[in-house]
Amino acid sequence: MEVVIAPGAELARLAADAVERLLTARPDAVLGLATGSSPLAVYDELARRHAERGLSFARARAFLLDEYVGLPADHPERYRNVIDAELVARVDLRPEAVQGPDGLADDLPAACAAYEAAIVDAGGVDLQVLGIGTDGHVAFNEPGSSLASRTRIKTLTRQTREDNARFFGDDVERVPTHCLTQGLATISSARHLVLLAQGRHKAEAVHQLVEGPVSALWPATVLQLHPHVTVLVDEAAASRLQLAHYYRETYAAKPAWQAL
Repeated sequence: MEVVIAPGAELARLAADAVERLLTARPDAVLGLATGSSPLAVYDELARRHAERGLSFARARAFLLDEYVGLPADHPERYRNVIDAELVARVDLRPEAVQGPDGLADDLPAACAAYEAAIVDAGGVDLQVLGIGTDGHVAFNEPGSSLASRTRIKTLTRQTREDNARFFGDDVERVPTHCLTQGLATISSARHLVLLAQGRHKAEAVHQLVEGPVSALWPATVLQLHPHVTVLVDEAAASRLQLAHYYRETYAAKPAWQAL
């Protein structure tokens, strides 16, 4: 696990660099896209590079991490609509090449199984963008989630619903109680995981992710078992890291030719 501590704007640039390197080497790469506040600056940077430098997503495919259950197809907070607005409509990524879990399916377990199969059929995810919740969840894998979990239905915790209420007019009762989410094992199957976190409110989750024991109480800790994880955090989110000096030292000494 590589930990990079840098200003927020630099974190977005580094994450976009990783995506650009992948698409340059493999134009038909499979991307894993997250929603929420953490990746917004990354998508802004990718859209800028597309407009100004011609970075192309035309041959790429993408899979979303999760989706609310029951939100109408035209709801602005439905994650498929969010990612369309934040990235797809701003680059040349084909809408039909982007898939997300079907939160409106009549048979939700079958929809989850079909989604898992679609990821496998695509050859797996090459680079997965991630955020982390204040309670250590990734995607919607809440505390207590199986570390071997696959795409499934989950009940959202009160904490997660309160954290997401800002997207629903600050009314927690408008936040759905259930979701479909890639499981921790599904996420861990991606070849490169890039996780971003900013703000002191994420500091404890980042500390547990990087330095805590692997435990279902902090689901993100399963990423410690992955061979290629890049954790991009600002100073505030890094404020609980016991080995912060070491992470700064190793990143400063990193050879220029060695990518994230």
